[in-house]
Amino acid sequence: MNIEKFIQGTETLHKRLADLYQTANILSWIPPDLLPQAFKELHNTSKIVQLASEELYQQNEELVQTQNWLEAERQHYQDLFEFAPDAYFVTNTEGIIQEANFTAAKLLNVSKQLLVGKPMINFVPLEERQHLHSELIQLSQSDRVRELLIRLKERHGEYFDAALTVAVARNPQGKATSLRWVIRNITERKRVESAVVKNNGDFFKDRPLDKHSKGETIPLNPLVIWYVCQGLVKLSTYCETGEEVLIGLATAGMVFGSSLTSLNIYQATALSDVELVSIYTAEIAASPILSHTLLPKINQRLQQTESFLVICGRRRVEERFHHLLQLLKQEVGETVPEGTRLSVRFTHEDIASACCTTRVTITRLMGKFQEQGLISFDFKKHIILRDFG
Repeated sequence: MNIEKFIQGTETLHKRLADLYQTANILSWIPPDLLPQAFKELHNTSKIVQLASEELYQQNEELVQTQNWLEAERQHYQDLFEFAPDAYFVTNTEGIIQEANFTAAKLLNVSKQLLVGKPMINFVPLEERQHLHSELIQLSQSDRVRELLIRLKERHGEYFDAALTVAVARNPQGKATSLRWVIRNITERKRVESAVVKNNGDFFKDRPLDKHSKGETIPLNPLVIWYVCQGLVKLSTYCETGEEVLIGLATAGMVFGSSLTSLNIYQATALSDVELVSIYTAEIAASPILSHTLLPKINQRLQQTESFLVICGRRRVEERFHHLLQLLKQEVGETVPEGTRLSVRFTHEDIASACCTTRVTITRLMGKFQEQGLISFDFKKHIILRDFG
């Protein structure tokens, strides 16, 4: 409104100058040569003021539009913060709550107004407060996002299991200024996980068993994932020279299938008598519980594959052989009086393919390790690892 009045004032001034010019022309006592120059300067000055006022008005309109846009954006992000599905908190570096969204207030059964100024540690059981306090100190000293599992207590309510994700915010000088928290109630998730773990052995018991004898090739179907109930399955591929390459071992409780690899050539062979259960991938997609059950097993296969890759990446064959035996000890080792016995008998060809070398080289290395007392063999020719680390 002030700018509009200013513009109106400049227009009035301009009009009055024109009227004054008309009046001055009829006054005989004013020198005639003085009037044109004086009024010209006044006219030009008033025009400059009028143009400046119009430009100022335009800038003000744009500023108002920008302010309205910024306010709309601020409100948009405020709504995202307030009504997000997860509980969000902002605290100082000591964990005193400075901001909390609607979901956070609902999670802890406290109004937002009462949450502000409260220490986060107030909602933690006494026996776990020291742990959280230590985590906060470590967090302020690093830029790493911390993932914590801890119990929290809602006001006048019960304790619940919570997953906390905490990140530190710093000023331009690098000093920690605040902590940003995301908190989720995972009580139901943990209950499901416990039920899955408890019933994992029974989960596949009603499905028909598919049995294969030692040495048999197991058929693979891209629509099916195999779950190993008993035995050991060798997973392999072939290189351009036609040599077999060992890429995994599926032991009891693990899964395998052609849908879990991008290799064009992928073969599964029973290294012992095995019992399998087939699970269609469509079942997994349709069942959250089944997906939850199989995900750790798929992850286990992925980790094992990476271990085999690390072995192949070592330069010296002896190092590859040594680390392969360590991996086999972990995967299929069983404790015996003499050390750790590999429960499956591996041929020299099996070990050579895993080490990317020849059978002759593996035979020589086995003899060397045996002379050094690192390995021995039982009467069934199973490898026994002695003090093998």
